[in-house]
This record gives sequence, structure tokens and C-alpha cells, in this order.
Amino acid sequence: MTPGARLQAAAEVLDRIAGGMAAEQALLGWSRGARYAGSKDRAAVRDHVFDTLRRWRSTAVQGGGESGRARLIGLLRQQGIAPETLFTGDGHAPAPLTDAETAAGALPEGAEARDMPDWLDALLTESLGDEAGPAAEALRERAPVFLRVNSLRGDLAAAQEALAAEGIETRPHPLAAGALEVIEGARRIAQGRAFADGLVELQDVASQAVVEALPLAPGLRVLDYCAGGGGKALAMAARTGGEIEAHDAEPRRMSDLPARAERAGARVRPVAKPKGSYDLVLCDVPCSGSGAWRRAPEGKWRLTPERLEELQKVQAEILDIAARLVRPGGVLAYATCSMLAPENGAQIAAFTQRHPEWTVTEQRQYLPRDGGDGFYHALLKRAS
Repeated sequence: MTPGARLQAAAEVLDRIAGGMAAEQALLGWSRGARYAGSKDRAAVRDHVFDTLRRWRSTAVQGGGESGRARLIGLLRQQGIAPETLFTGDGHAPAPLTDAETAAGALPEGAEARDMPDWLDALLTESLGDEAGPAAEALRERAPVFLRVNSLRGDLAAAQEALAAEGIETRPHPLAAGALEVIEGARRIAQGRAFADGLVELQDVASQAVVEALPLAPGLRVLDYCAGGGGKALAMAARTGGEIEAHDAEPRRMSDLPARAERAGARVRPVAKPKGSYDLVLCDVPCSGSGAWRRAPEGKWRLTPERLEELQKVQAEILDIAARLVRPGGVLAYATCSMLAPENGAQIAAFTQRHPEWTVTEQRQYLPRDGGDGFYHALLKRAS
């Protein structure tokens, strides 16, 4: 496919997304009908689509319309590329710009320039203060790719050497001791030996930092209460060298966990109904995902105030249930991939009001300027 043909394909996918179709579903539908498209073509179309989703409002303003075509015109203008050089009509490229399209477009301002819905722009400012602007700006860019070095299989130097042999260039990141930021060759990771042998796992650096902040030690009974795919459970198992129990309200989310644990040499045991008392319970709760909107930008435009309220209720319920599983003197760890105060500090403040026997010992909000996603964590200790 020519560069122009890739843009035309992206425009069609964006129109489907604007019509309500999920981004991944729209991309899958296009790729199934485009057998002629190679892997580089599919990657390029995907990049165009996600670059536009990150800048959904500003590209529409600069492109002079809300169609996929108009938004791509706006995206090219933001990238300093003259749209008319690719909108030529040749070789399945988009039709040439009309006089109206050439004249259309303006510079976005306010929430449009920050590519945030108005209500979320106000909430982010309320939550982060002066950090809100830089955080919103960071969400307009692609997220870096990070790996966690699995200490059960090797150390940082061994991982870097193995990855380099596969054409994957990395560098350590200061936010987490076992983190490597991928500089070159990210698309080769899943096919490489270092990944297949369990030496490295894909995991955001802020997510790794959350696990590193936990007061883990060999011999503790530990539960990952909202395990999902199990990334944090695997990281905890690597730290303790012991068994980590993993639970999720939807067990199918953990379907790949046994295979992942075997590959990593980690002892992680899925449990349907946690019983007894634990020294530490981690709750990485369902949330807005606002801290990871660089990776999943669609969520920024799908979230509503009503959905955020529903999530807050779920978070409070999970905290109350998980707290009962912690032994006296034990630790409850709360985490979100969110930068919104109602899901973070306000949620913890409400919990301690309901349960005065708990003391907050640590809170931290990670921001994109730290290098990774916008995670939050709090550690709470139960009275002995």
C-alpha cells in the first residue's frame, strides 16, 4: 500500500469508530477485508488511527470537520505535513483536497487543544492542579514501551544482552529497578526468545513501581484481589520467590495466567474464593483508565460522568470486601491506573472514614512526566 492508500484506509476505520464501533473491532474488520495489506501496512494504518484518537478534538478543529478524512487532514497539519502531498487520488489515496478543505481549519484552544472532553478537562485540573496541562498534553502522544526483567530468569544486564541480540534496543528506567524502556524494535518483542523464555514481560514502568512499593517479603501470604491478566501477580511472585494467590471477579481474565506463570517460572495460583487472612492484599481496581489513555485513547471519549460514578461505587465495594481478608497488622494496597482524584485520594479518604482502624502509610500519584502511565497507589495498615 502507498502512504496515501494507508491514509484512506485509516479514514474509513475512523468513520466506523465515530459511528460507535470499538476501535479494535473497526481495525479488525478492515484488516480482514484487506488481504493485500502487509504487516507494515496494518501497523501504519493502526498508527494513523490511534494518533488521531489521541487528538480527536484538535484534529477535527484543524481539519475543519468531524469525518475521518477531515481529522486526518488535521493530523497531517499538526505533524507539519502538507495534506495535499498525500491526498492526491492516485493509487487508492484520498481524493485531492477541495478548495473548501484547503481553506478550512483553525487552531484549537482550551480543552480542544488539550484533547479532552470539557467535563474531564475541568476534573483533571481539579485533580492535578498545575500538573493537569502537562498530563493532558502527554496523553496526546504515543506511550513508550516498557519491559519488566523477570528476576526469576535473569538480571537486567542479561536481559539487555539477550534483547540486543534480537535487534531490540533498551535502556534502564529510574522509576523501577527492573524496568527497561524499549528504544528500538518494540514490534519484535513478542516473537523473541527473551520474551518466550520468560526473561522479560511487557509491563508499564509505573505499574512496576507500584509493585516495588509493596512491603513484600518471603513467607508472606499475598493475594492479588483484582488480578486481571496477572501482570502484578507475576511481578510479586518474582519479588518474594513464593506463591501468590490471584483472584478476579471475572475468572476468564486470568485464563492465560497459568501459561504465563509457567513461562516466567513463577508460582501464581488462581483462586475462585479467597479464604482466611492475608498479610497483604493488593486491589488494582477497575477504574477510568485515564492514566493509560495514551495506550487506549478511545476511553477518553467513551467515559461519562455516570460511568465514573459507577466505577467509584465498585471501587469502594472492593475496598470494603478486600479489607476483611487482611489480618490484623496486615497491609491493604490500593491501585488505579487513573489521574482523577475521585478514584484515588478521595476514595482512600472515604475508606478510612468508614474504617477508622486503618491508617494510610503511603500515597503516590505517578504522572506521565515520570515516564510511565498515570498510576496511583495507596498503602493502608490495619491496626494490630
